[in-house]
Amino acid sequence: MKQPDSLKIDAYAHIVPPKYREALYKVAPEMHDRQILPSPPLYDLERRFRIMDKYEPLRQVLTLGRIPVEHVAGPAKAAELARLADDEMAELVAKYPDRFVGALATLAMNNIDAALEETDRAIKDLKFQGVYLHTPIDEKPLDAPEFLPLYEKMSQYDLPIVIHPMRRVDHPDFLTEKTSKYNMFSLFGWLYDTTAAMARLVFSGIMEKYPNLKILTHHLGGMVPFYAERIRQFTQIGRDWGGELNLKREAIDYFRMFYADTAIYGNPTALMCGHTFFGADHILFGIDFPLGDIEHGDRNYRQTISAIEQMGITEDDKKKIYKDNAIKLMRLSI
Repeated sequence: MKQPDSLKIDAYAHIVPPKYREALYKVAPEMHDRQILPSPPLYDLERRFRIMDKYEPLRQVLTLGRIPVEHVAGPAKAAELARLADDEMAELVAKYPDRFVGALATLAMNNIDAALEETDRAIKDLKFQGVYLHTPIDEKPLDAPEFLPLYEKMSQYDLPIVIHPMRRVDHPDFLTEKTSKYNMFSLFGWLYDTTAAMARLVFSGIMEKYPNLKILTHHLGGMVPFYAERIRQFTQIGRDWGGELNLKREAIDYFRMFYADTAIYGNPTALMCGHTFFGADHILFGIDFPLGDIEHGDRNYRQTISAIEQMGITEDDKKKIYKDNAIKLMRLSI
């Protein structure tokens, strides 16, 4: 499918397909009103396509939206839900090749054996472009030993792991409270959780052990680009003080191995900060579709594209961000 140079690839667009949605409601009926219903483009293809039409040619890489399967079901049922979601996303990619160019596998991370099996099935049989994880995973850090087999497997596949923050409202911002107020668990906590996940993968030595591991982070790598010099300086101090780090290179070098999306809802100055840190080859176009858009329309596409166009970078770099990096990282057939 040959597309003009104006093609944009949304690197991971959320969706809740109908069979999965029905199965999810049976397990967790509260998801209907609180998590799914308020965002119609998650499940209404006509609404989704009308938004996409405004930015044609635009293609999406699908990933499951909203709640991790391990948050709503035990190990066996979570694995069943993951398979159902992946099968439906594969069907959508096959049915609408002019809309969807690929998908990322949902895994039941409370059932690591099933998750490893589903990784193989999704990549080999369903031809998926990577896998999709949340952080934290049932309140566990991503460097927990039980997750190492997945990193080894994905390093061998040479396909990305996409991580999305999922701190819950019952994670308080202050220890004297029981829940997070003012939506701060998501507004700020998700960005911190992305940053913390990256740090644990670096400081634990996972990024060093698996140099071929490719991890795509949400929201432009959280706090990392903005605090790059603080990270560099404090990790150097930690080493001078006999800290726990035991890395062959400076810690900041491993942070630069990550990939990042443009899902910060605009702001060319912030995008330039991410571009300076990660480089043009490690940034992918993404808007968190359709989440974070109170208009339930095209605002995030409109603002993100406008911000990218205002960045002080070359047209070649913009082309990398819009499509080339996704094609290369996910080995898309475009």
